[in-house]
Amino acid sequence: MEKIDFRTRDRLLYTAPAGRFVEVEVPSMTFVQIDGDGDPNTAPAYRRALEWLYSTAYAMKFAAKASLGIDYVVPPLEGLWHADDPAAFVRRRKDQWRWTMMIMVPPFVDGSAFDAAVAKSCGKLGDPPPTLRFQAYAEGRCLQTLHLGSYGDEGPVLARLHDDVMPNSRLTFNGPHHEIYLSDPRRVEPGRLRTILRQPVRPLEPA
Repeated sequence: MEKIDFRTRDRLLYTAPAGRFVEVEVPSMTFVQIDGDGDPNTAPAYRRALEWLYSTAYAMKFAAKASLGIDYVVPPLEGLWHADDPAAFVRRRKDQWRWTMMIMVPPFVDGSAFDAAVAKSCGKLGDPPPTLRFQAYAEGRCLQTLHLGSYGDEGPVLARLHDDVMPNSRLTFNGPHHEIYLSDPRRVEPGRLRTILRQPVRPLEPA
């Protein structure tokens, strides 16, 4: 049985040059999502969200293999990061962050499979977070780059995006800051982490 790897199949969504932002058109995709807020390094809700996301995602993967005969690599963890002031990301004011953590779900996995996966995960994890959901998300036009190194070192990269790249291209924000975690921080040292940094954009309206 062939195993689908979406990072390879949809390569443009999971690759970018380091040190340079490129434009990409991101289609609507379905995700398992959970919302929360606070510093991801210390907030218990963040750890619980990841437990639920991975438990649900792997339950759907195994169900698809058993019932549909389709195997796939569970896609990487992704995060949408919100703040009232985008500068909170540049300054790494993590206490001001709100987040939506998520894992992409293949199009052949439907809502009923999600419901069954949640029910199965309840047996291990108890009641699910109230914001756990199966939802489509569309970003459209985006700028993205590959960040090499610690998450804490993203500030200068985002400052250049906000203060240089976007204004010079006559673009403005059109959605939350988006990160795709290509490395597992439990297994990769901080200096070697690989993270896609993505920002949905739209044309700046004339003054």
